[in-house]
Amino acid sequence: MSHYDLDSVRSRTIRVLALGQVLSGFGLGSVLSIGSLLAKDLSGSEAWAGAAATFSTLGAAVWAIPLARLAYARGRRRALATGATLAITGAATVIAAAQLRLFPLLLVAIFLLGAGSATTLQARFAATDIPALKKTGRSIGIVVWATTVGAVTGPNLFGPGEQLGKLLHMPHMTGPFLFTIVAQISATTVFWFGLKPDPLLLAKELDDQAGRARHQISLRSAIETLKQNPIASYAIFSIALSHMVMVSVMSMTPVHMQDMGFGLVVVGFTISLHIAGMYALSPVMGILADRFGKIPILLTGQVIYLFAIAFAGWGSMDRLYVTIGLVLLGLGWSASTVAGSALLASSLPANEKTNVQGLSDSVMNLSGAIGGGVAGTVVANFAFAGLNAFALIPVVLVTIALLAAARLGSSRRPLAL
Repeated sequence: MSHYDLDSVRSRTIRVLALGQVLSGFGLGSVLSIGSLLAKDLSGSEAWAGAAATFSTLGAAVWAIPLARLAYARGRRRALATGATLAITGAATVIAAAQLRLFPLLLVAIFLLGAGSATTLQARFAATDIPALKKTGRSIGIVVWATTVGAVTGPNLFGPGEQLGKLLHMPHMTGPFLFTIVAQISATTVFWFGLKPDPLLLAKELDDQAGRARHQISLRSAIETLKQNPIASYAIFSIALSHMVMVSVMSMTPVHMQDMGFGLVVVGFTISLHIAGMYALSPVMGILADRFGKIPILLTGQVIYLFAIAFAGWGSMDRLYVTIGLVLLGLGWSASTVAGSALLASSLPANEKTNVQGLSDSVMNLSGAIGGGVAGTVVANFAFAGLNAFALIPVVLVTIALLAAARLGSSRRPLAL
């Protein structure tokens, strides 16, 4: 039998994950915000500005499954450290791409940086590796919340980062990526040395002791599990399309604000407020999901999205309205992602969680990639207000899916819903 005090290990794991998220969060704002500006600059077209979001989220989607498989085979410690290392490589390549003025190389760099997003997403599920009855949402919320410090501070380092870049004679707009490199190195160190014992390896040991069979880690196995757990399928669908809404609108905001005449400092401050909306209240969202149900909080997220779209779309030429819309966009994402992740975790058997969670993160980021890719073309043809109008489509689809899930789950475990 395991000689570990599970409550102590669980608490330590959440603290380590939280610290790693604080550090890795410093790089979040630079990827999509300055990445979109660099994409526009190097490509020479506003229509390509959304490519930064596309390749970042596409990278997160592609890296999600191999990192999940690495976690299952070798533990969370190796998987999270590997993801952070890939992000470091990506940040360095962004600088090289800007120096060489190579747009395709920039896309490769942002694709590598997507591994950092995949790592951040995997960390929230790592908080639930060692089960805690009735606290799934709270555990996920705490780890997501920890990203707030770095993620909110990061965009406000655009100005200092640019000054540092000028001092070091770096290409325009690449200075902030130095902070990304330092932050990811720090996060890698925390994950590597802090996650001992490894929570996922310990959970597998507990499964072995309980006589639970291990399932094959594969896409086919994950799909079979979802067929047997339709509530989990609805959760993945809701998480994915909610992420699409957030990425599509947020990724084009820096370009829209730059076209309005605002500089990097103002853009960075606006994005930091948006990211604060994404992460600052995530523990509250988790507690509310545990207390009132995951589906009601998911639906609340869609209602918040409606207000976000109204402010950012109808007030698209007013900085205050755009800012309010971006903050609400972050809050809607927080409610949807935390409650959706908790619904997914609570509706899956323990020995299939890692497998399906990897698929969920991949689908989530593929949806974001599609949203980011389409966003540039939509803005080029229908302006920023038109983009917000298009964002209504996934909100409506998620609402319909959640109402169906609520009906399906009415006779099932109320705790999971």
